[in-house]
Amino acid sequence: MKKTGKKRDIVQVLGPVESLESYVKADWWREIFNANYLRTDGDVVNDNQITRDEVQTFMEILKISKESRLLDLCCGQGRHCLEFARNGITDVYGLDRSHYLIKKARSQNKAEGFSINFREGDARKLPFKTDYFDFTVILGNSFGYFESLNEDIKVLKEVSRVLKPQGNLLIDITDGDFMKSSFEQRSWEWIDKDYFVCRERSLSSDETRLISREVITHVKKGVLADQFYAERLYSKSALKDLLKRAGFSKVTVHQELIPASMRNQDLGMMAKRIIITATVEKEWSKKELPKKQQQSVVVIMGDPKRDDIIKPDSKFDEDDEYTIEQLKIALKTLPNYSFKYYNNHSTLLNQLINNRAQIDFIFNLCDEGFNNEANKELHVPALLEMLNIPYTGGNPQCLAFCYDKSLVRGVATELDIPVPSAFVIKPEDTTFIEFPLQFPVIVKPNLGDSSFGITKDNVCYDFQQIESIISILREKIGFDTNILVEDFLTGKDISVGIIGNLPDNYTVLPIIEEDYSNLPEGLPRICGYEAKWDPESPYWKNLKSVPANLPEDTERFLIACCIKLFGRLGCRDYARFDWRLDQNGTPRLLEVNPNPGWCWDGHLAKMSKLAGISYSEMLDQILASAESRIKTT
Repeated sequence: MKKTGKKRDIVQVLGPVESLESYVKADWWREIFNANYLRTDGDVVNDNQITRDEVQTFMEILKISKESRLLDLCCGQGRHCLEFARNGITDVYGLDRSHYLIKKARSQNKAEGFSINFREGDARKLPFKTDYFDFTVILGNSFGYFESLNEDIKVLKEVSRVLKPQGNLLIDITDGDFMKSSFEQRSWEWIDKDYFVCRERSLSSDETRLISREVITHVKKGVLADQFYAERLYSKSALKDLLKRAGFSKVTVHQELIPASMRNQDLGMMAKRIIITATVEKEWSKKELPKKQQQSVVVIMGDPKRDDIIKPDSKFDEDDEYTIEQLKIALKTLPNYSFKYYNNHSTLLNQLINNRAQIDFIFNLCDEGFNNEANKELHVPALLEMLNIPYTGGNPQCLAFCYDKSLVRGVATELDIPVPSAFVIKPEDTTFIEFPLQFPVIVKPNLGDSSFGITKDNVCYDFQQIESIISILREKIGFDTNILVEDFLTGKDISVGIIGNLPDNYTVLPIIEEDYSNLPEGLPRICGYEAKWDPESPYWKNLKSVPANLPEDTERFLIACCIKLFGRLGCRDYARFDWRLDQNGTPRLLEVNPNPGWCWDGHLAKMSKLAGISYSEMLDQILASAESRIKTT
C-alpha cells in the first residue's frame, strides 16, 4: 500500500502474519515486475553470462535457424530476446504484461540497433495471427502465475494457435518436486551495499503453489516493498499431462537448468529448473477451419457537409479529407471486417433503422458530435442504444461524465487521484476576487474537448488577463456555461493510452510527453488549439510527442490511476488520459478522453507506433476489443 505525493513513497509493512497465502492477490503479477524485481532476482536475470549460456542451450535443443520466427512469451526486460538477436535471429518477438519491463526491453533494443518487436499484453489472449511463429519459448520460470490451472491451459492453447503446424514450444520452469522438498522457509541476503531482502515461504493449503513474501529494504530509505506472490509447482509428469491436455505432442523433458550465480545466495524458484519441449501437430488453420465470416461494420463519422465550429473556418478542409482517406486505407487492410461509412447526419437515423439487420456493430468515430455539435457527441451512442445496435467506445453516460472537466475532477478526487487546484466560475458569478488564486493559472471551458477555446492567451498571470479571457470565452462558447480556472502546471505534459477492456484484456501503450524544447521563448508550454488546428502557429510547427522519461514510481502510479479511472468512468475499448506534472513532479490529472482522436497522426497512433503497433493494427485492436466485449455481454 503506497501513498503518493510526498518526497518518498511510504510503504505499509505488515509485520508477522499467520498465513502468507491470505495476502496474495489473484493478480499479483500485475504490479510486482518492476525495478525491485530486477534487483532481487538480479543475480540471474541481470547476469549476461547466465543469459548467454541459457540461450545457447535453448538454441541447441530447438535447432533454431536464423530465419525462424520466434516468440519469447512473458519476456520480461527482453534479456533472452536480445541474446537470440545477438545470435543472428532477425525475426524475434517479445510479449510481457509488465509495462516497466517492456519499456526497459525497448530501450535496450533501440540502444543495440535490433528490430525486435516488443509488445505489452496478456499471455492468455495473444495479439498475433494464427500459424505465425516457428518457435515459442516461455523462459525463466515465467509460467504458472495465475490462480487457476485453467488459466495456464488458456496460455498453452493460445501458444498452440499462434504456432505454425509442427511448431515447437520450449518451457523453462522450476522443478516443482525439488522445490516442494527443499524450499527455504526464511532467508535474507544483501543485494548490494545498499539493498537487502528478507523472504518467507510456505506451501499453499492445497500444496500446489509456493507462496512467497519479500520485504525489500534500503539501508537509508527504509522498507521499499512488502510483497506477496504465488507460483504453481509443476512436476515433470504434471507438466507433460498439461501440455497434452492443451493439444501438444512429442513432449520431451531435457536436462536440468542450474544457473551459476555469482552471488551464490538464495535463488528461490530459479535454483533448479526443468526444460521441456513440445510440438503442435495441426494442419494449416486456413485449410482446417472455415474462413471466418467478416463482421459487417458501419463507421459513423462527422458530417463533412455541415459546419463545425471546432474546425478553422468551421469547415472540413483538405487535411480532414486526407485524414479520412488514411483511415479508409488502413481499415481496408483488415480482413476480418467489411466497412460502410455513414456521414450524412440528415439521413443517419433512417440508414440505421433500414439497415440494422445487416450491421454487426458500429465503429463510432463521430467525435465531432451529432450534427457536428460537440455537446451532442453522446447523442450518437444514445441513438444506437435505442436501436439496440452495439458500438465501439464509451456509452452516453461515460461521454457525458468525461465532457465535464469539473465532474471528472470530482471522480478523480474520490479515487484519491491528484488534480490541479481549481475553481469553477458559474454564469451568474460577477466576481472571482474571493476565490483563492496562485498565478499563473489557465482559464478554459469546463465543457468540451479538442482544446476548443484553449490558446496561449488562456494562460494568465494577473486578474486583468483572467477578466479578458473570460469575456472572450463567453463570447465564443456562450454565456450560460461554466468556466474552469485551474493552476497552470509547469511540469511534463503527459498522455497515457489504453486499448482493450478491463479486467484482463487491455494494453497500456507507451506513455508520451510533449516536447516543447523548440517552442520560441515566451510562449506558454501548452498543447492547445493552435497545436492541433493552426498550421501557421509555432505550436503546430515546433511541438512533437516523444517517449516520456519518467521515474519508475511515477509511471506505475500513472498507469494504476488510469486503470482506476477507466473502470470508474465506464470507458470501453480505448481511452486516453492527459496529465501534467507539478513543480514537485507529482502527476495531476487534467482530463479523460473516452473516445480519443483516432486519426493517423494523433496521440493514440503515436503511442501505438512506439509499441510497434501500426496505424491499421491499432484500429484492428480497438475493433477486436469491442467485438470481444460485445460477444460476452
